[in-house]
Amino acid sequence: MASRPIFDRPNLVGASRAELTALLSPLDPRGYRSGQVFHWLTRRLAASFDDMTDLPKTLRAALVNFAVVADPEVVATRRGDDGTVKVALAYPDGAVIEAVLMVMDERVTLCLSSQAGCAVGCAFCVTGALGAGRNLSGGEIFGQYRVIARSEGLVGTPVNVVFMGMGEPLLNLAAVARAIELLTETMSPRRITVSTSGIVPGLKQMTEWPRRPNLAISLNATTQEQRARLMPLAARWKLDELLQTLRAYPIERGRRITFEYVMIAGINDSMDDALRLPRLLRGLPVKLNLIPLNPDATYLPGLAAPDEARISEFAGALAAANMNVTVRWSKGRGVAAACGQLRGQLYRRAGASEVAPITLVDGA
Repeated sequence: MASRPIFDRPNLVGASRAELTALLSPLDPRGYRSGQVFHWLTRRLAASFDDMTDLPKTLRAALVNFAVVADPEVVATRRGDDGTVKVALAYPDGAVIEAVLMVMDERVTLCLSSQAGCAVGCAFCVTGALGAGRNLSGGEIFGQYRVIARSEGLVGTPVNVVFMGMGEPLLNLAAVARAIELLTETMSPRRITVSTSGIVPGLKQMTEWPRRPNLAISLNATTQEQRARLMPLAARWKLDELLQTLRAYPIERGRRITFEYVMIAGINDSMDDALRLPRLLRGLPVKLNLIPLNPDATYLPGLAAPDEARISEFAGALAAANMNVTVRWSKGRGVAAACGQLRGQLYRRAGASEVAPITLVDGA
């Protein structure tokens, strides 16, 4: 569900080529003009019509009265000692999300949010503990990329994009698909990763996409009982059904499915879990990331990461089973930007109007 309309003119950020052609034809019917505007919005990331310097001044003046170029507003920026940058971005209806910029081994990765809040309610995630908000539109998602790329001097610089911020991307799949369509104007789908808690209907829809991004699955459990405890909404689709769907998912040569496994002491870190994981994932092209829980005494009471000895033992058992496994110590913990720590709702503006809740997919 898109945000409520707040402009008396159309916002061109998020429009497709065809939509721009239709919108701008009353001003200039020549298709190449709308192509120029699309280029400025998606490749040059122009913040205003004045930036579009190869358009005639008369057309730029007409555009100002006809449409807007509107991105989310930066509410707060926090910079960590490890180079992580967390940005809180506000939309006109009062919804606020967080996006994160990370630098790892000279690779720049931008983590985007697909929803203002999250309805999945994973027990180990602050965003889920704070509850559902609303879906973002494709333009609102793409706007996060535009704003941060401009503010951090990344326009024209190769970056990786991961949909691992606030929200469950597959509960807002049409908007995520639009955002990816716009992102692939400047980057390969291989630079984009969509992470999901395992929303099976959405995964089945993605199999039909002509160009697919990388796929990451937030697994976190080796039994259905664990999954129901840790991920109550995602557990509506049984673990066996999820894995069956993934085995039918088309994976191009040289690509893998990333599985994320948040390790929580006393819940999913037993050696029995370590033995079950290889059996569960057998036959899939797998990259497994073990992520020690990022604790939060306020929103995740009673949960803690295992100690380093247990994490090392767990990872060693997986490696011995010939699994491609990495322990991923989260970046950005110093600014609450690590996995499961985003909490954009806390920035919500006083007096902002209520926003519509997230709508779940059929069967959710």
